[in-house]
Amino acid sequence: MIPDREHELHRRRRGRNFALGGALGVFVLLVFAVTVAKLADGQVIQGF
Repeated sequence: MIPDREHELHRRRRGRNFALGGALGVFVLLVFAVTVAKLADGQVIQGF
């Protein structure tokens, strides 16, 4: 039997998951932007 209403705990957890996913997405975009900016200078990036 599937309940008609969603429990408050699940609603809050979903909101936190969206917030965490958004923060992770922003972090990935920031790292990507920094990488592109470093490559745009024409310098060679070496991994050690």
